Amino acid sequence: MNKLAKVLRARDLGLLFPGQPGEYNAITDVTGVTVGFKTLTDTTKHIRTGVTAIIPVNDTNNPSPVWAGHYSLNGNGEMTGTHWINDAGYFVGPVCITNTHSVGMVHHGAIKWMIQRYKEYFKNEHAWAMPIVAETYDGVLNDINAQHISSDHAVEALDSASTGVVAEGSTGGGNGMICYDFKGGTGTSSRQIEIKGKTYTVGTLVQANHGIRPWLNILGKPVGRLIPQGTLLAKETGSIIVIIATDAPLSPLSLRQVAKRAAIGVGRGGSPGGNSSGDIFLAFSVANKKVMPQRDSVIIENNFLNSEYIDALYLAAVESVEEAVVNALVAGEDVRTFKPKGKICKAIDINKLRDIFA
Repeated sequence: MNKLAKVLRARDLGLLFPGQPGEYNAITDVTGVTVGFKTLTDTTKHIRTGVTAIIPVNDTNNPSPVWAGHYSLNGNGEMTGTHWINDAGYFVGPVCITNTHSVGMVHHGAIKWMIQRYKEYFKNEHAWAMPIVAETYDGVLNDINAQHISSDHAVEALDSASTGVVAEGSTGGGNGMICYDFKGGTGTSSRQIEIKGKTYTVGTLVQANHGIRPWLNILGKPVGRLIPQGTLLAKETGSIIVIIATDAPLSPLSLRQVAKRAAIGVGRGGSPGGNSSGDIFLAFSVANKKVMPQRDSVIIENNFLNSEYIDALYLAAVESVEEAVVNALVAGEDVRTFKPKGKICKAIDINKLRDIFA
């Protein structure tokens, strides 16, 4: 097990990523965003899975929509609620990430959690819940067909959400993930930028389960070819979910454009977006906080950033996605495979990685 990787992040190894991160270099640098996990590991029962929960705003008792946009680079995967985002430009409630066969249970749990969080609203209104639930496949390291995740696990992940440092690697939904044939999982990063004298934050969280070893590039270096030992997969069979948060006041159209830039951040790591990979991205803004439209006035006013000034946000999204994936890799640990049995999914060798960038 790569014990050092549990306390180190990519920048600690001398990897000079561009851009200025926030205090935690995490999605939680966006004010109000909290992250929680439920991690399930039992090697005797071939369990290595979990749930990751992101709560965009502190809206207990008063549901507050957040403007959003999404983009699918390759659709071999699932992210619920995106049809409504396309039509309305917003969503209400949490974002959860889990494994492919647990979307239904997590969706059920997230709805249960929303009904309790917005108790009076659901009691007094004809309210409906449509949380965002996304997935990636963990069947190499976890007995995915046993469906270990329950709706209560989603509630536990949501109830544990907090600000500050975000655990990376084998946490929550990232527990059973493989990235570029190394142990992958949860990764996060952030950027602070200035536009016309005002500072904004962009924060990213990824569930990295994509790529094969020869593709891996880090900051322009062919790391996958320099560390070829211990590969597991002959072809790309995984996915990546990217969640981007910002406090910049962006319209749904601009947020869709930001979500598209996640593809460039993933591509910087070397992945072309394989045919078997579900590469699905969501961006949301915590600015322009509103009440539910059913409770709002006839005319709604918002302040949105002029798209002519948005390039710095695009770059921040690209950079934070790129770094978040590498943070997920650096936090990896050696784990035994479930299918096929008897192999080891290796963590990236952080000493070799440090030497490459020395």
